[in-house]
Amino acid sequence: MNTTEMLRILDSIARDRNIERAVLIRDLELAMVSAAKKHFNTLDAEEFTCTLDQMTGQLTMTRHGEPLEMTPAAFGRIAAQTFKQVMIQKFRDDERTSIFEEFSKRVGEIAVGTAQRYEGGALVVTVDRAEAFMPRSEQIPGEQFNAGDRVRCLILDVRDVGNQIKIVLSRSHPDFIKRLFEVEVPEVAERIIEIKAMAREAGYRTKLAVSSMDNKVDAVGACVGVKGSRIKNIVDELNGEKIDIVRWNESSQVLIQNSLKPAEVAEISLCFELGRATVVVRDDQLSLAIGKRGQNVRLAARLTGWDIDILTPEEFTKGVETMYQTVQSVEGIDEKMADKLAALGMVSVFDIEEVGTEVLMSELEIDEAKAAEVVSTCSTKAKEVAEQQQKDKEEKERKSREDAATAAKLLAEGGGSAGDAAADAILGASTESTGDARAADILGQGS
Repeated sequence: MNTTEMLRILDSIARDRNIERAVLIRDLELAMVSAAKKHFNTLDAEEFTCTLDQMTGQLTMTRHGEPLEMTPAAFGRIAAQTFKQVMIQKFRDDERTSIFEEFSKRVGEIAVGTAQRYEGGALVVTVDRAEAFMPRSEQIPGEQFNAGDRVRCLILDVRDVGNQIKIVLSRSHPDFIKRLFEVEVPEVAERIIEIKAMAREAGYRTKLAVSSMDNKVDAVGACVGVKGSRIKNIVDELNGEKIDIVRWNESSQVLIQNSLKPAEVAEISLCFELGRATVVVRDDQLSLAIGKRGQNVRLAARLTGWDIDILTPEEFTKGVETMYQTVQSVEGIDEKMADKLAALGMVSVFDIEEVGTEVLMSELEIDEAKAAEVVSTCSTKAKEVAEQQQKDKEEKERKSREDAATAAKLLAEGGGSAGDAAADAILGASTESTGDARAADILGQGS
């Protein structure tokens, strides 16, 4: 046997598979013992021993403690096959253990791999020397990779499943964006800038609240970079996903106002009992504040941890007036008490109904019976308001359909420029009406 060649092969395997050389030598010794047991047809595990000299590669075998003058080549074909099978199995086990230990330490880190194929919706990616997969739920919607494409992703989880190590990757997890910022923005990696909160809808939009530990460093400016260079690299990596970076503030009111940008906020009322923020914006800012399909307000709510209701000044004033009239209709409840409820962020009959009697008893210093009467009165009024809102919504939708039909009729009749102008006017009004109905539907509240 060429011992030098054997040691060279062991060194090569140890280096390529990231397995300790001593572990491979132990495996070889165990495989030799298994071959000897097969050759002599014995089951005694203690009968044979094998030692490999790590310097010379010389194998020494004993049987019952006595030297066995027999070379591996003399074991025969069946014993040699046993040796081969044991070695292969041991090497696979060692490699699996090595991969598990290595990738377990890398959970939460960014890795760069090569796309291989799709299996049942999951993307199989080769990362270093291991095969990993990215479930459909961890992929960015609409993103597609071809075989051989470079894939940058987050190592999300590592699982030891029987005879296989499953490495789970992600590009949709919020931590993926955090790691990208650590790569692109040195101040984030050095903890000079801290990402305090984040909300993400993968493939569409992400909001981050950042804070600077150094007064000389502008957190938002550093994350954006000169002429947007830093944020552009991250957006390009995410295939155009929008990223809003807002300034963190310990004040919930300021943070909510920042998180709803680019919309301008006129007023914010916080109800700590319900964890609800009622935000008032001008009519021309309503669509901006809500965002496409409610995305802006939804992400702002997740970023701040508050349930956010967005109202126009007219809706807010109407809701507050209804609340005042309703609670003051209960004997013993005066305007001063109603003012206190409004100051606590309870700006509608829906809020009073939801907050319950205990809070009213504590804050207004009234007995349980009186508090229950206030809640009951507000609950009755809330049902009336909800029914009226539903009727108003249905009426707007009906009018919108009628206007659209009238406009279509005018266009079909070919009324010339005057007809076109009339149709445009009708459609414009219809669009506005539909927008109001849609906003009310998104908000889904009766404040």
